[in-house]
Amino acid sequence: MSGLQPDDLRRIQETGEKMTRLRAQLARRIVGLEGPIEQLLCAVLAQGHALLVGVPGLAKTLLVSSLAESLGLDFRRIQFTPDLMPSDITGTMVLERDAQTGEKSFVFRPGPVFANLLLADEINRTPPKTQAALMEALEERQVTCAGQKHALPSPFFVLATQNPIEQEGTYQLPVAQLDRFMFLIQVDYPSFDHELEVMRRTTSAYRSAMEPLFTRDDVLALHELVLRIRIGEDLMRYAMALTRRTRAASGQAPAFVREWLAWGGGPRATACLILGAKARALLHGRADVLPEDVRAVVHPALRHRVLLSYHAEAEALEPDEVITELLAAT
Repeated sequence: MSGLQPDDLRRIQETGEKMTRLRAQLARRIVGLEGPIEQLLCAVLAQGHALLVGVPGLAKTLLVSSLAESLGLDFRRIQFTPDLMPSDITGTMVLERDAQTGEKSFVFRPGPVFANLLLADEINRTPPKTQAALMEALEERQVTCAGQKHALPSPFFVLATQNPIEQEGTYQLPVAQLDRFMFLIQVDYPSFDHELEVMRRTTSAYRSAMEPLFTRDDVLALHELVLRIRIGEDLMRYAMALTRRTRAASGQAPAFVREWLAWGGGPRATACLILGAKARALLHGRADVLPEDVRAVVHPALRHRVLLSYHAEAEALEPDEVITELLAAT
């Protein structure tokens, strides 16, 4: 059922126009990443976390920091390293003395996770114990220290980066943690023309200032607006079919899925598909979800939620290839 209010159509159109300006502003600093930028904005509009995967030097960190500037959000960055401790992320209890009474007591000192937008840079470089410190923040948007719960600021997003090549000194993210990320966004090498433009900008005095086009309250209001974007029953069933057909043992999976996939996406994957499609509709200033919105977010929503079979790995297949085949067959 639609929850659109009388003035929502005007707000949706205005949001689409402002998002066009925002993407143009990001393009003045980030060259050739239109696809990742759109997927990242969809995740943010849908209150989701995102994992950006790409080799070093593709402007992943610059993209996240520039997005924080454009959205007017409080931004923090953590460089993940093998010696990083959980308290370096969440915060810790410290003994402090009251200057007036002289009494000593333990007080909580918040860590860098207490921000609107947290960049977890090279998240796979830190051991599982430290990675696990993010789990509560990702899912519950809170931190527990010494038995006390501390709510994180609202809005709260984790945008993490990962290098897919270097394996020495890295720790693979567990499936449960990967599933907390709404999207896994692939950042590929630029085309020749885009790389040439990057060279022109980075080897000259070119600078591009970011103007805050939104505020924290604007972002919170957009989260509510995304939930009211309309999606038809047929498109909701389509999104469910895409996810359910990734499950080899479901009885609905095509033959190639049963051959290539050992595990498929769960209900959270379907929710991410639908919310991502709603966010994309809002991004383009539309009140209704179109089939193209669902198809546009299938790869980032599913690629980290499907597990390849031994046969598929032996054939050097990638999850994206299976998802592309699934789209063609559904």
